[in-house]
Amino acid sequence: MEVVAKDVRSAAVRIGGGVDQQRTDLESVCGKVSAIVSGNAVVVFTISGCCMCHVVKQLLFGLGVGPTVVELDREAAGGPILSLLHRIGGGGKAVPAVFVGGKFLGGIETVMACHINGSLVPLLKNAGALWL
Repeated sequence: MEVVAKDVRSAAVRIGGGVDQQRTDLESVCGKVSAIVSGNAVVVFTISGCCMCHVVKQLLFGLGVGPTVVELDREAAGGPILSLLHRIGGGGKAVPAVFVGGKFLGGIETVMACHINGSLVPLLKNAGALWL
């Protein structure tokens, strides 16, 4: 939780333009993302119809994980969350954005690299997303 909150706060500082309303809205978005991520073992932020998002979800489902999936194009705060995820990811692709055990894992490249090198399943087990 602390790592996610730190990632979200640092991204918020980079986004914030000093306007009080923007800051308030940003804090609300950061709070929402932090709550979702800290309350679930695996969270995948996606956009419906995105093929890379589909690949990540299918990989996780195939491993036996039931991730919490947040489709940003179907969320009222989807645009601001997408902007925040873009900042958290270091300016790269914003979705899919995968969080495991309350920590930002990364996008499709990182998830696939972890799967290929054998580190994904242990991460999922440590997060409580897999029991076997």
